[in-house]
Amino acid sequence: MSMITERPVTTPAGEPSVRASAGGSRARRDVRAVVAAYVTLTKPRIVELLLVTTVPAMMLADGGVPALWLVAVVLVGGSLAAGAASVLNCYIDRDIDQLMRRTKRRPLPAHTVSPRNALVFGLVLAALSVALMAVFTNWLAAGMTLAAIAYYDLVYTLWLKRTTAANTFWGGVCGAAPVLIGWAAVTGSLAPAAWALFAVVFFWQMPHFYALAIKYKADYARAGIPMLPVVASTRRVNAEILVFSWLTVLSSLLVWPFGMSLIYGVTALLVGGIFLVEAHKLCGRARRGEPVKPMRLFHWSTTYLTLLFAAVAVDALI
Repeated sequence: MSMITERPVTTPAGEPSVRASAGGSRARRDVRAVVAAYVTLTKPRIVELLLVTTVPAMMLADGGVPALWLVAVVLVGGSLAAGAASVLNCYIDRDIDQLMRRTKRRPLPAHTVSPRNALVFGLVLAALSVALMAVFTNWLAAGMTLAAIAYYDLVYTLWLKRTTAANTFWGGVCGAAPVLIGWAAVTGSLAPAAWALFAVVFFWQMPHFYALAIKYKADYARAGIPMLPVVASTRRVNAEILVFSWLTVLSSLLVWPFGMSLIYGVTALLVGGIFLVEAHKLCGRARRGEPVKPMRLFHWSTTYLTLLFAAVAVDALI
């Protein structure tokens, strides 16, 4: 893409032509479109969700509000890391993304960004995130940041996602890693409470992403991705949704004894109860052969995680 600066053209009446301004306006729109495409590659909504769990974990590790500069470093470093993992995921999955209705408008299948540029962009973001964490936090947090990026792209995206129906389970490791990274950035170590929070996010990912996979089952089948709803019976999918929903809520209650107050406990019971009701409703409809609404569980699970970790943050302040 080239940008040409035009000199003003004057009409016989001495009035400036609008051609130059129109060209400048198109150039600005082109720049905005390219920037938007690169931002889209980072999957901002996933980044937001990861940060929702990271900051409360840092606050619990600190017993209050950590140094603001440290919070800023972890937020920026975590955003860069999550963005890098997503960009590299888009690069690796560009062949299957063009086969799925849900993903065919992403920048690579749409040819808005070239594969080479996406690869370079992802690697630069990864290097920046790890360098930032190494310089301003500690080697444990930096090492886990690098490991999470590598695991997501090399182990999950390149291998597990395409070969096994257990891809969501094993992929959950990197999705829950920000909790441990945030804790390690504050303390330089990992405590049992950090692993309890990790368990919550780890188990939560199964019902969350199984609901999405039910919605886009045909898409995944078209692309040859063995997501559980594609290759397993409805009974098996229902069983796993219920088992992991219960494990999510039970894990959230295991956090309670680690110095948490009644505020956290009541919140965990309340939002966990609603989460379980929604999971059972989805599975009940599927079992009876009724039309299911998987996105209801998908969206509520996001709300559940947000409210639960908000309670963690509030509890750390009192």
